[in-house]
Amino acid sequence: MTIDAQANLRTIRDVIRYAVTRFNEKPLFFGHGQIDAFDEAVFMVMRVLALPLERLEVFLDAFLTHAEIHSLIELIERRVKKRLPAAYLVGEAWLQGYRFNVDSRVIVPRSFIAELLKEELTPWVKDPDAVTSVLDLCTGSACLAIIAADVFARARIDAVDISVDALAVAARNVEDYALADRVRLVESDLFEALGSSTYDLILCNPPYVTDEALSRLPREYTHEPTLALAGGPEGLDTVRRVLDTARRHLSPEGLLVVEVGDGRAAVEHEYPRLPLTWATTSGGDEMVFLARAEDLPMPASASAPSAAA
Repeated sequence: MTIDAQANLRTIRDVIRYAVTRFNEKPLFFGHGQIDAFDEAVFMVMRVLALPLERLEVFLDAFLTHAEIHSLIELIERRVKKRLPAAYLVGEAWLQGYRFNVDSRVIVPRSFIAELLKEELTPWVKDPDAVTSVLDLCTGSACLAIIAADVFARARIDAVDISVDALAVAARNVEDYALADRVRLVESDLFEALGSSTYDLILCNPPYVTDEALSRLPREYTHEPTLALAGGPEGLDTVRRVLDTARRHLSPEGLLVVEVGDGRAAVEHEYPRLPLTWATTSGGDEMVFLARAEDLPMPASASAPSAAA
């Protein structure tokens, strides 16, 4: 099939059409940045050719070399047969207009918190210039840390992950955005390596997939690190630790922002008296909650905190 395809494909339009057909022939899942077979085909073809996605119409009828066609067909077949996320195949993912290097050491960036950051966390953050310290827990590729650094221009950011492999990917992205002087990568199990540092804003997109849901995920997700997905029986293993400790690391007027997927009911059942605000995102009103420092539980062994370095 691939030999016949290579003999008959000539242009970008031809290859995209071929990719859409192949993707629709198989039960692929499009949940890593693209919405359907066409969207995925365009993303893969244009990015492999280092062409701008927004200029598709200009290049549709451009002729391809035999080497380009061969490489694209090979990649399309890997997507179909291996069920690898497209982002891993092309080595990049886009989130809210920002490009990030990715591979199987990190989950593909897709946080709903990014939408809220693009809006400067309005109305919860009154003055973006007043945000001078940000903590991004479970940073992965550092996508949220980098967006936060762009949005809050006066802030220094600590980007934390327990995975050394994930931090290696994060380091590439921090370097690409020339943010090494503002974004500090920290290997830590949540707050453990942070001492008594406090922050104006804590962001967290933790592992929150329940054990049951994890067993039913499409094959594409099995290529992502389980450590970054598995949230325990109720999906709250990491969320609990964050909520029970975050107050110690927030400034008096600080804000905590946590993504929990479809876990709103589980969070509210676990913390019925906690005044949480659920933000509206493109995924609905159950994905991300916000809490003020003063409303969070006081850690049992809380000590006097100091400002973040």
